[in-house]
Amino acid sequence: MRIAFLTPEYPHSKTGNSGGIGTSIKNLAIGLLAKGVSVHILVYGQKQDDTFNDNGILVQQIKNIKFKGLSWFLTRKKIERTIDKLHSEKNIDLVEAPDWTGITSFIKPKSCPLLIRLHGSDTYFCYLDNRKVKWINKFHEKRALENADGLLSVSQFTADTTNLVFGLDKKFTVIPNPIDANLFQANNENDQKQKTILYFGSLIRKKGLLELPLIFNKVIENNPDARLILIGRDVPDIISGNDSTWKMMQQLFSDQAMQNVSYFGSVPYTEIKEKIQQSAICVFPSFAEAFPVSWLEAMAMKKPIVASNVGWAKEMIDHGTNGFLADPKKHADFAQAINDFLEDEILRIKLGQAARNKVEKCFDMHVVANQNITFYKNIIRQKQK
Repeated sequence: MRIAFLTPEYPHSKTGNSGGIGTSIKNLAIGLLAKGVSVHILVYGQKQDDTFNDNGILVQQIKNIKFKGLSWFLTRKKIERTIDKLHSEKNIDLVEAPDWTGITSFIKPKSCPLLIRLHGSDTYFCYLDNRKVKWINKFHEKRALENADGLLSVSQFTADTTNLVFGLDKKFTVIPNPIDANLFQANNENDQKQKTILYFGSLIRKKGLLELPLIFNKVIENNPDARLILIGRDVPDIISGNDSTWKMMQQLFSDQAMQNVSYFGSVPYTEIKEKIQQSAICVFPSFAEAFPVSWLEAMAMKKPIVASNVGWAKEMIDHGTNGFLADPKKHADFAQAINDFLEDEILRIKLGQAARNKVEKCFDMHVVANQNITFYKNIIRQKQK
């Protein structure tokens, strides 16, 4: 079987910056390769047309066509021709694309099945953020979903919310994002700092970063020696117009808390594992996700997590069994969950090990790859009828 992924991002130095979509695709691609599936990545929005091999994964860069007023359409037609050519030459059997901005809204391959996987569309995230969505994005995203040959979602919450915001009643097969559990293992647990709290991810309102200072202020009241480490790209705040979420956060920390906060900005992906290793717990007070890979990485390294109790979170973490879930707006409750971990090493070890066990059982890329292969085979058979 030969699978292609159409994506705006892929984690490689030649293809530019990548976020959660690119990371989840690469994790799945590695898992599929291990099962004997050929993987072809089509990355659009590139500076040039080119191809290269990434450890067995064939990556094809696609440069967008620039033509005032018609770039969006002409680029889609270019992608469509690329897919048809690959399929006719028997290089791919099926192509999968994300829901973000509806890139496949006007792409209809001649005979190759085209799937959409929900990672969270612009319409979805605007709904969760209570922001107005651009009508053009909503139009393309809905059209792409309506035209797809098959539909996947990384969480049931994302599937249900997507149906709600688009006024659809589509059936989505839920297969979670994968992670290579072997790459994220705790090596030397003595490395961890006893009261170090780690957040890694973009510094942005939708991930609860304007709640985190107020939560940490409460933590410091009971644990004055606790430290908060922040890692990630500083993002402008779309609601206030402020050019830096980090600047906004600094104004919310108490003087005492601010002395115990360290912000390292973006760090290379290869260093994330080391930062997770050195932390006692990880926190994710997010309001808008689909199925965050960062949570899985922390869980795989036996880190107890305190995360938001919003929709998708309950599909990842069993409260009290392999982590704690709390409302980020209830600062005292969220802080209490953090302090429970900081003050009880046995609890940290117990729930951290349980988190690792759940990743191995439910989210490891080899487990998830098998689920995807079964789905792909069914779609290919249906298309051939």
